[in-house]
Amino acid sequence: MKIVNYVKESYAELVQKVSWPTWSQLQSSAIVVMVASLLFAIVILAMDLTFENLMKAIYSLLY
Repeated sequence: MKIVNYVKESYAELVQKVSWPTWSQLQSSAIVVMVASLLFAIVILAMDLTFENLMKAIYSLLY
């Protein structure tokens, strides 16, 4: 009976206590996440290219 009670309470909490975002809030949040992900990817790309060029310069000096 504990499992049945748990499911009932969980359902009641989802229906009555959780505040779901509106469609416009959801779209805005999705856009923010996409832009932040794109900026993060660009920063990682820049770091990768910088490190690659640095390693090439170091190796060319050594050999």
